[in-house]
Amino acid sequence: MTSVRGWSSRRTRKERGWLRGAPPPRWVRVLPVLLLVAVTVTALGTPHARDLGFLLGAIPPLAVLSYGPMATAALGVLVVVVLNLPFAHLNRPGNTDVLTIAFVALLSVLLSFVRSRRDAQLDMEREISEAVQGAVMPPLPERVGRVRCAGFYRAAQDGTLVGGDFFDVRDGPYGVRAVMGDVQGHGLSAVSTVVSLLGAFREAALDQPGLEAVAARMDRRLVADSSAVRHPELFATAVLLEFSADARTVRVLACGHPPPVLLHGERALEMIVPPSPPLGIGLLGMERPKEVTVSLGPRDRLLIASDGVWEARNDSDAFYPLPDRLTALAGAGAGEGAGEGAGAGSLPDAVWADLLRLRFEVRDDATMLVLTPAPAVP
Repeated sequence: MTSVRGWSSRRTRKERGWLRGAPPPRWVRVLPVLLLVAVTVTALGTPHARDLGFLLGAIPPLAVLSYGPMATAALGVLVVVVLNLPFAHLNRPGNTDVLTIAFVALLSVLLSFVRSRRDAQLDMEREISEAVQGAVMPPLPERVGRVRCAGFYRAAQDGTLVGGDFFDVRDGPYGVRAVMGDVQGHGLSAVSTVVSLLGAFREAALDQPGLEAVAARMDRRLVADSSAVRHPELFATAVLLEFSADARTVRVLACGHPPPVLLHGERALEMIVPPSPPLGIGLLGMERPKEVTVSLGPRDRLLIASDGVWEARNDSDAFYPLPDRLTALAGAGAGEGAGEGAGAGSLPDAVWADLLRLRFEVRDDATMLVLTPAPAVP
């Protein structure tokens, strides 16, 4: 999965194929042709190949897996022709054998037609789903105000673009604000909650003067959404950030979500942020969330990761040590240029590659957001 300027606009050819239904492996496409050629050459080369004729009956059904109706029909005709070659020594099949294989070939053409129509319908539905999900979380810009952005998103449920995690970065009258959250559950069942929270954040980021008010607006949205449920258990964790106008400081508020990790040179330090309750349990009636303000250097970076990254486990059931690994990756020069749309060399990709290399199992949506402020020169 690529590191994003826009995770939905920079997919590789392999990823686009995965979203639309991966094509069959190359060997499956080649197998019917190879089988036809092998049986024909063997039959023409030796009179002792008469028992190989039954193999030709498998070619039309195999073609259904990879080819359309026309190609399947062509292979079926070739099979019947080869069976009737007098010098092919294929046991001189009788009319019953030829009719049986011809019927199988005709049935295979019908099945191929039905499969092609079904695949076309699925492709259209996936394109619609991709457009809708892309509207939920549009591509992340390379830069928002004075903050460079890079993100990574891998939904736990295969075939989907959006799961239970979300992030966004917006510029407004109160500075650049960012959010990362994780709603209850994952997969398509969590998308409606993601839509509600992102809408609440985008609106509040424009008209609420403080992060606490933004969190309260998102909390109220969840409370309202779950009010009609008999036994409401709708909640979400989130971390909110607000950069000053000169990008020299950042305010951070965490509602049940792991805090950001500050990369200062080759050191990675987990921020100490007072924990606040998750969103959705009614923050307005509880003690107000507490935020912290952190000074930023000219080359500092902030990495925010979801539970899918923090709670990845290895064979020893140990959690992925994200700050330690970030220090090691920074020391090795990995992720240089992160936040500048650096592609394969960006920090989120380096972390993901490290997870796979060390054989950590990711059991939830895996999301990372790297924010690189560019402080104003005094």
